[in-house]
Amino acid sequence: MNDIRRTILWVIFGFSMVLLWDQWQLSNGQKATFFPKPEVAAPAKTSAAPAASASAVPTAATAAVAATPGQVPSSVPAAAAAAREKIEVTTDVLKLSFDTEGGSLVRTEFTQHADFVDSTKPLVLLDQSSNRVYMAQTGLIGGDFPTHKSPMKFSGERSLKDGQNELTLRFESDAQNGVKLVKTYSLKRGSYAIDVKHEVVNSGTTNVSPQLYLQLVRDGNKPAGESSFYSTFTGPAVYTEAKKYHKVEFSDIEKNKAEIDKTSPNGYVAMVQHYFASAWLLADGIQRENFVRKVDTNLYAVGMITPLADVAPGQSKSVSTQLFSGPQEEKVLEALAPGLDLVKDYGWLAMLSKPLYWLLDKLFSFIQNWGWSIVALVLLLKIAFYWLNAKAYASMAKMKAINPKIMEMRERLKSDPQKMQQEMMKIYREEKVNPMGGCFPIMIQIPVFIALYWVLLSSVEMRNAPWILWIKDLSAPDPFFILPIVMTLTTLLQTALNPAPPDPMQAKLMWFMPLIFSVMFFFFPAGLVLYWITNNILSIAQQWMINTRMGVPPQFNLPSFK
Repeated sequence: MNDIRRTILWVIFGFSMVLLWDQWQLSNGQKATFFPKPEVAAPAKTSAAPAASASAVPTAATAAVAATPGQVPSSVPAAAAAAREKIEVTTDVLKLSFDTEGGSLVRTEFTQHADFVDSTKPLVLLDQSSNRVYMAQTGLIGGDFPTHKSPMKFSGERSLKDGQNELTLRFESDAQNGVKLVKTYSLKRGSYAIDVKHEVVNSGTTNVSPQLYLQLVRDGNKPAGESSFYSTFTGPAVYTEAKKYHKVEFSDIEKNKAEIDKTSPNGYVAMVQHYFASAWLLADGIQRENFVRKVDTNLYAVGMITPLADVAPGQSKSVSTQLFSGPQEEKVLEALAPGLDLVKDYGWLAMLSKPLYWLLDKLFSFIQNWGWSIVALVLLLKIAFYWLNAKAYASMAKMKAINPKIMEMRERLKSDPQKMQQEMMKIYREEKVNPMGGCFPIMIQIPVFIALYWVLLSSVEMRNAPWILWIKDLSAPDPFFILPIVMTLTTLLQTALNPAPPDPMQAKLMWFMPLIFSVMFFFFPAGLVLYWITNNILSIAQQWMINTRMGVPPQFNLPSFK
């Protein structure tokens, strides 16, 4: 039975190594060895333009066809394109760039968050450059109406002044087929959510029934600075109350296999990446049509289309929306819209991860240091699982106590495997030892600690958060590799305290496993390594105490590599 337990653990470890190797290959631009995925094409230097009519929405166009950034639709005079301008706007937390072509938001800088690659620069999310295409666009379809390719006139202030809590920007198009589109952006102090009012003015002589589209257009490349040792999701996401949160892989869009709620009276559309997200939000009760589609080579769009009621001549209709572009701060996202906090992706363990984050946040409110809050959280978990761990370590202590008898029996009966197995089971019965007793209590806790792993990996609060001395950023690897070395030593100490496997080869391999495992942690965020070290130290202390109490003095089972 002991051999069976070791075999199960080795199968789990081996499969984990396969998955990690595949992610390493993908992160370095190579094809996966065991679970290949389609290659991502080179970045496209294109933007998206809307379809000419509403009839094109359900199929190929869904509100967008390819166009180069400088291209102007045939309905727009070339002279108008020459007046195109980038409008720079700043608040206390944002530096934004709007394009007078369509009044689109084409660049967002977060002044409170450092860049992944160069920490001296602010992080840029939306961008329109040779390295990145990522924009928020809106316009009208259902006729020859203003789109995000139409030139607009800007009015308003360009910076949030001291003592001012709100900044208003206005982009107004010329009348096109008798229809004028006015976009009003309202930016608030300390907020990453932007109120966007779309007003449709009919200056023509007949009724019009336009549809408003809201879309986020992005290339399919991974964000710069992503780790090669763990994988996070980058791509579109759609949320509705009916289908809940649904991520869409770029590869599924390529294959036309994306499955989303096409129509809904609620929800949002978003572009998600590690720590940050952008989303278009519409109030509940407004009917909308959701879409994801490929716009051009390595360029994808996610968006929604909502119909406007007939606008009579001389009348106007308006739709209020919100554009969020910022960090995935859970409490902020929860307050903005139902389900928006799900862009902070905990995966299938969200039901465990969310309460763990809540507890971590509460600890931080008292401690005011994320590093010590991690230590305190692991301590509380260890206290919660104390009796479960005690059973596991007690079982290990019993195994350790009878290990000399097992080893002597195996040596004596090594020529008769069947009798050896029978004799081993007899010893277990006589000594009242369950060889799986040390395994099951620990396996029950694994989901909790995996959930905590995802909390620490996905929480933007860890970015640039210091702990002590040389640890200035819990989301970045330890620059001096001190924490990974400590983690390796504590893991080896744990291995030395455990009963040595009867099989000599297994005994040697059990020493290689923590070494191989520890190598990965040299490149993991310091916050994750700190969590693992704390767990190791508390486990060693409890194991040492239980062994001593049971009369099994702690011994270091050092390997023999003869």
